[in-house]
Amino acid sequence: MIGVLLGIAVVEMLVVHLVLVAAFGWTVAILVGVVDVAAVLYLTLLLRSFKRLPVVLTADVLMMRTGFLKSLTVPVAQIAGTGRTWDAATLKQRGVVNFALIGWPNVWLDLDPPVQHRRGTPVSAIAHKLDDPAAFHAAIAALSAAHGH
Repeated sequence: MIGVLLGIAVVEMLVVHLVLVAAFGWTVAILVGVVDVAAVLYLTLLLRSFKRLPVVLTADVLMMRTGFLKSLTVPVAQIAGTGRTWDAATLKQRGVVNFALIGWPNVWLDLDPPVQHRRGTPVSAIAHKLDDPAAFHAAIAALSAAHGH
């Protein structure tokens, strides 16, 4: 999804640049072009950070990440459950962190007790959009069984 947004940003940059040159001249086109190039560079770095900073699950800790934008470390022992259904109102509740940037989340984790997020906010549930949610659920189930849950 971010890759599609990056493609749209590049096309938009080219079209807007041509229109600005025709309507306002090179000075305005260059100023707006600098902002567009910065936005494209930011999206490119974000897209690359998804591979560099993935979601990591070890025997003791789950590191939920969305590239360099968000991250939250959760002890595996505090994962109370996965896979329940949710709606838009549930995603907006206090204590729910939505790591899915653009698309609808396909993974839900309930935490008990809640984990402290930045600024001391308690997090009782995490939503995320992962490439392979079935493998993630299987790995969580295997770890939960190993921890006696």
